[in-house]
Amino acid sequence: MANETVFTYGAPQLKFGPGAADEIGYDLARYGARRALVVTDPGVAATGAPQRVADAMKAYDVTATVFDGVRVEPTDESLRRAVAHARDTGPYDAIVAVGGGSSIDTAKAVDLLITNEGDLADYLNPPVGAGRAPARPLLPLVAVPTTTGTGAESTTVCVLDVLELKVKTGISHPALRPALAVVDPGLTVSQPAGVTASSGMDIVCHALESYTARPYDAFDRKAPEQRVPYCGANPISDMWSERSLTLIARSFRAAVRDGDDTRARGDMALAATFAGLGFGNAGVHVPHANAYPIAGRVRGFRPSGYPGGEPLVPHGMAVSLTAPEAFRFTFEACPERHVRAAELLAPGLERPDDPAEHLPRALLALMRDIGIPDGVGAVGYTEADVPDLVAGTMKQQRLLAIAPRPVTEEDVAGIFTRSLRLW
Repeated sequence: MANETVFTYGAPQLKFGPGAADEIGYDLARYGARRALVVTDPGVAATGAPQRVADAMKAYDVTATVFDGVRVEPTDESLRRAVAHARDTGPYDAIVAVGGGSSIDTAKAVDLLITNEGDLADYLNPPVGAGRAPARPLLPLVAVPTTTGTGAESTTVCVLDVLELKVKTGISHPALRPALAVVDPGLTVSQPAGVTASSGMDIVCHALESYTARPYDAFDRKAPEQRVPYCGANPISDMWSERSLTLIARSFRAAVRDGDDTRARGDMALAATFAGLGFGNAGVHVPHANAYPIAGRVRGFRPSGYPGGEPLVPHGMAVSLTAPEAFRFTFEACPERHVRAAELLAPGLERPDDPAEHLPRALLALMRDIGIPDGVGAVGYTEADVPDLVAGTMKQQRLLAIAPRPVTEEDVAGIFTRSLRLW
């Protein structure tokens, strides 16, 4: 078959800056909305931000109610509860997500399942689910991130844990992309340092993975109806990834060190937005594929800054734990991109004799500085767990297809084994 010659690019409308969240009622009124459901989690609800967003809508004759039952790191059960709430209290003509990626992803699932027939499992990515496409238009979704990391406000994916299978998977379709992303850096000031560190590593890996992804023109040519949101690295996604890494290099450590540093907070909010605009089109690969079973099979780890109830490996942390080894593995496919990414992420780092070590060293230095755990072993896994972790990763073929070189079970096992300790 001939190689692809076309890449695609999609993004929500964007409103960025302090005070942007106060204008959501105006934006909803332009969509013709009069009744909105605000979706958030208990921790974010406790800050008062979701209720303030809901109250501000009244000035534009939009009535909003707040659902604060989102589970941090959503599961199939928590998504079904949120959908049931929306069905019982609706109808609504718009959805507003205020929170981190968990709230935004939950809102995407709610929007999908109150506008389309079927069960959650019908829409999950194969091989876990049936991969059904929505048949009807979704309601306007406004995504308002309060953490700097996930980029969920820009993407077409919803990520969740399937409890029975102990695996993380998702739903992917262009219809899930929010109609409007409202990024107000002032809403991120309440982020604890541990959340800033973990969610920030998600930004880092979004930018690095999309930048090192398989190029769009290395795929087989697709018919128009076969095109998918993750089309591989391309000139537009590259631009966003590079700019995101530059902002991260300047402000990530400062944002973790001092949550009141408004410049650092603004830089990280913008970096998250840029990375989302990049990876939401190019895609992510090995570190994200590995992160799904790390988070999905957690037993006893409880991270700083997150709700203290159930065990949890936050998504950004899970992604980062195998990233140094993953980029050692992918280096040979595009050495110049790995080196360039390292230069952007750590401009003051001395060049190692082995260029394959440049990006892993930049990552490890950053991870140590901001308090990321020392490898997969530090969040509760041992070498005996590697086969199960590999099996979970290999279910993420949608992501592994974006890797710049083929990925086998043996490759993944080596990455996990070498990532049990990082330093």
